[in-house]
Parts: sequence; structure tokens; C-alpha cells
Amino acid sequence: MSHIDITLEEAHEYIKKEIEKEIEHYRCEHDIFFQAVEEVLLSIAPLYLADDRYAKHNIIRRLAHPDRIIKFKIEWLNDKNEIRVNTGYRVQFNNSMGPYKGGLRFHPSVNEGVLKFLGFEQILKNALTGLPIGGAKGGSDFDPKGKSDFEIMKFCRAFMRELHKYIGPRMDVPAGDIGVGSREISYLFGEYKKITSTFDGILTGKPLFSGGSLARTEATGYGVVYFTEAMLEIENKESLKGKICTVSGAGNVALHTIEKLLEIGAIPVTCTDSRGTVYDARGVDIAYLKELKFNRRGGSLEEYIVKHPEATYIPASEYPEDGHAVWNIECYAAFPCSTQNELTDLDAKNLIANGCVSVTEGANMPSTPEAIATFLKNKICFGPAKAANAGGVAVSNFEMSQNASMLKWSFEEVDAKLKETMYDICHNVAATAKEYGVEGNYVDGANISAFKKVADVMISEGI
Repeated sequence: MSHIDITLEEAHEYIKKEIEKEIEHYRCEHDIFFQAVEEVLLSIAPLYLADDRYAKHNIIRRLAHPDRIIKFKIEWLNDKNEIRVNTGYRVQFNNSMGPYKGGLRFHPSVNEGVLKFLGFEQILKNALTGLPIGGAKGGSDFDPKGKSDFEIMKFCRAFMRELHKYIGPRMDVPAGDIGVGSREISYLFGEYKKITSTFDGILTGKPLFSGGSLARTEATGYGVVYFTEAMLEIENKESLKGKICTVSGAGNVALHTIEKLLEIGAIPVTCTDSRGTVYDARGVDIAYLKELKFNRRGGSLEEYIVKHPEATYIPASEYPEDGHAVWNIECYAAFPCSTQNELTDLDAKNLIANGCVSVTEGANMPSTPEAIATFLKNKICFGPAKAANAGGVAVSNFEMSQNASMLKWSFEEVDAKLKETMYDICHNVAATAKEYGVEGNYVDGANISAFKKVADVMISEGI
């Protein structure tokens, strides 16, 4: 089939058939993986129209298959000396651009399908940074919540006893993710050193005293704001300074997005967790939010209104059907930073009705396909996760560079490099969208740019 002379609709139809043939058997078990692959491959239809090498080299099928999926048993003892068993995974998806790179997630929801989705997205996100890193993801269905430090340490040691066989500074360099912070990374790194007797940079997100990088904790949230600033400039919109912003989530990404928004003079007025939403029209108190969520390890947002009675707390039970309270508040810019598929089509319509002009994804794929379609149809400035939240992996790469050279960069140096990287990503995505006839569509621009980078390397290396 020739791809040069067909219409965009015919290209979409061809790619849909390729998706169906290749991953239909994953649809029931791995719905979210299917969603991620479908979005990307439909976006790259203009590239198929312009260059038939990608079909000739069967890139769609090759890219939709991980290089390998590693699954292993983890046996550990709890504080009562009871034997517990969990399942561990590492999905090494694609290393065309460099060593496998992607986080480890410890959460009961972790399964092969979730990690395949995250790993697939990671390939493209990492490619957009322009840095030499491939895509991977891993983790376990272990739940750190309610566990003692000793239980978490024992689990991490047991996890690394299996994982260490498959990672290395030039092979696969994991990082943290949900449920895996600096504490867990420290335990994992300590066990790796005991097993191998080496001080290799095989994990990023390490504490500073173990070779970690300054600004790594802040990187994803700060990067989301930098990307938004660049996108608004490109689209000739007003800056974020003095503007009302809504943010979902109460984890690392959300709180550092709020922190950077406050730093540049914006007014972030919301924060959410699984139990409800805080709305503070004066701008949220970031210091107190950090106290609640970091120092107290997950304190409830309900406590916020005890200290700040002028604020409002909206329990999750009062959310509108198929919608969320945080997206029904008047704002200039919105930042979904909680979890996948959290922002529905109803939420998108509510945001537009309330004057929102910009939506930037801090979490991984937090907007449903229907919501994204609504944003694009209404010409909302929409920053997709794989481009907008790439700041974390960018600084992870900076950490790898510091480890390799045995140097330490200042916070200001790392932050400046992060801002430069996010601006470069945004301008590259915008230019790619314009080149392929979808100007202003940062979803297609990001997918085409990243896919082209990875696919061109795959073609050059053969099979």
C-alpha cells in the first residue's frame, strides 16, 4: 500500500487496522495500553502520508511490542515475621535512543498492562528531551502505605535481589515513581551496592549524599510550568502571572507545580487527593500543604480548612456525576497532576465554560480521549503529558551525567538546564505540528516528533 498519495482519512483507517491486528488481544486486559498506542499511532498519520519508509520497515508493530517483559516473585518478611509475596515487573520497551530509562512504581494497581502503557509513553517522552535515553517502566503491586520503615526496607531489598540482574548504567537505569521516593531509592541502591560491590549510577532520584541531583524532586512540577509558559508565548496568549490556576493532585508533581506557579506570580487555588478538593481563592498555602502531604506522609486535605477556615473543602462524594469539583472552578490555566483518565469530557466542557484557555498535563495521560478532542476542537492550548511532564526524566539524565563525571551541579544550574530543555521541547513540538499541517495541535506535534526520532534510529539500525 502506498502512503504518499492517500488521504488522511485513509491513513487513519490503515493505522487502525494495524492496531487491531497487532494488539486486539490486549484490549480487555490492557485497555489503557491500547488507549495510549491508539492515540500515538493515529497522530502519526501525517507522517505516514509524507514518508512510506515507516510502513516498509513495519515500525508500528515493532514499536508496539516491548523488547522484553520481566516478571518475578518477591518474597519478604513483615514485622511479625510473616512471609509475604508480591509480583515485580520491569518492562524494557525500547532502547533505540539509549539505555532503558523509566520509573519504578509500588502500588496495588500495578500490573503488566499499566506498566506497558507507562513504558510506551516513556519511549516517546524520553525521545522528546533530545537526551540519549530509551523507554522502560517497572514496579510491584506492593503497597507502601501502612508499612513500617523496616518493612519497606525489607521489601526493597528483596525487590532489588531480583531486579539487579537486569539493570546497569549502560543498560537500564530506573528511577522513582508513585510509592517510590528517595527513601525507597536509598534502600534499593544500598542493596544493589551490597550485591555488586560497585557504586554505579544505576538508579536516579537518589538522595544527595548517595549521588542524587539537586532539583530532581522539583523537576517534573517545575517543568510543567516552564512548558506552559513557552506554549502560551508561542500561541500569543497572556502569561500566567496574576492568573488563576487550578491544580489536581497532592503528590510530588502537583505540589511542585503549585510551588513554581506561586514563584512566577500565578495564583493556584486548588489541591486534591482521593478524598476531596481544597479551594482557596487567595492562593493555596504551599508550605502547609507540604507539611500535610510530605512531613506527615499523606495527611488529609480536610485538615487544611482547620488552619485556613476561609478555604473550602469539597468531599469526593459531592463531585458531579462523571466530573470533578476541581475542574468546575473558574481559571485561566488548569494542571491535571493526579492520575490517568482523571479529567473527563464533562470536566473539559466545564473548564471551557469557566474561561480556561490552557490545560497542561502533569500526570501521565490524565485526560480522557474525549476530553482531549474537546480541548483541541475548542482551540484550547493543550500540553500533553509526554511533552509537558518530561522534566523529571530530563533531570534524571542530568543526574546520570553527574554520576558518570563524579561532579555535582548547583540547584540553579540544574533548574536553568531544565527550563532550557522544556522550552526546547515545546518549540520543537510546535514546529513539528506546523510542518505536518496540524499547527497548534501539541498532541500530534509531540507524537510525530517523538515517533520520528525513535523510528528513524530503528530504521538506520536494521533488524
